[in-house]
Amino acid sequence: MDGLTGDSGRIPPRPGVGYKPQHHDDLTRWDHDVAWLEIHAENFMGDGGPAIARLKSLRERFPVSCHGVGLSIGAEGPLDPDHLKRLQILVDWLQPGLFSEHLAWSTHDSGYLNDLLPLPYNSATVRRVAEHIDQVQSTLNRQMLLENPSNYVRFSETTMSECDFLKEVVSRTGCGLLLDVNNVFVSATNQHFETLEFIDDFPLQYVGEIHLGGHEADTDEVGDLLLIDSHSRPVIDPVWALFENVISRCGPLPSLIEWDNDVPDWPVLAAEADRAGRILTSARINSPVRTGLAPESALT
Repeated sequence: MDGLTGDSGRIPPRPGVGYKPQHHDDLTRWDHDVAWLEIHAENFMGDGGPAIARLKSLRERFPVSCHGVGLSIGAEGPLDPDHLKRLQILVDWLQPGLFSEHLAWSTHDSGYLNDLLPLPYNSATVRRVAEHIDQVQSTLNRQMLLENPSNYVRFSETTMSECDFLKEVVSRTGCGLLLDVNNVFVSATNQHFETLEFIDDFPLQYVGEIHLGGHEADTDEVGDLLLIDSHSRPVIDPVWALFENVISRCGPLPSLIEWDNDVPDWPVLAAEADRAGRILTSARINSPVRTGLAPESALT
């Protein structure tokens, strides 16, 4: 394994955006601070066609990170071998600088659920998630980053904190972590805990990528505030503040603006990336750039 990257196209500790086809021309024409792109793997698992051709063209201009949304790492059953094989084919030719997936499940028996569902945090779930991550990393011959989820409920089966759960998974598998700062804010609001206390306990030394996104406000069945991780709005100021706090602790890292629903015109997305870039530039002046965050002994 080569640290937190693949064989080529190292992702720089600068801002990136989730690639959307409607922004293809803008990416190559605008003067912007976007240094890399992230794709959802499942959108590019075909054998060819215009989408693959455009991605190959962009791959010549930008480092690319590959973000999976369909492996169902936390599912009780085995990983889908066909899905994993198609992912392997994509990763082999794309050679992304980073590969990541969610701490979630989305399959049951032979059915696929169009959602990323949370897990209880206990020893049985640790074993299952670790086995699946080992299988993915062995198949792809590279390290995987595991993303912290947005949580809306607590499970009675939970026996450990989310941070302790992630530490145990990293220790067992040698995977890295993807820290979604908006997910921390959403979970903290929904479950009534302090964001900075969570970050205090989070194993930041294993973080290889950060996500930033927007959310929507709703109410639950008793009228309490409920935040939904929708990726359909600008990043709000408290999330920017939390991002700045994280970067001040661990130095600049590859940081992605996620905007997957109600996708705006390019100037709006570029402005979000520019704001992330200013925070990263400020941190770069005062902090060394980190590399090689994974526990190497677990990868050998």
